[in-house]
Amino acid sequence: MSPESVITVGASALEVAIELMAVLLLPALFVGLIVSVLQAATQINEMTLSFIPKLLVTVAVLVVGGPFMVRVLMDYTIRLYQSIPGFIN
Repeated sequence: MSPESVITVGASALEVAIELMAVLLLPALFVGLIVSVLQAATQINEMTLSFIPKLLVTVAVLVVGGPFMVRVLMDYTIRLYQSIPGFIN
């Protein structure tokens, strides 16, 4: 296995990981930002007010985006397994 192929496999693994994390983290980030702005406007500093909406959005994204996430991970795994014979010289 050449160093270039190791770097290629590692880079594609990082791309898949970033894509899967972005699906979960970006909606939680936006909800947290909106809740923080509302908390600053109303001067309510309750920690559960920011935690509960982010938790609910993350669960909703997992329910809605779960099949997409599984498909992306399965596609990467299948491509990786299919490329194993090419790595063996």
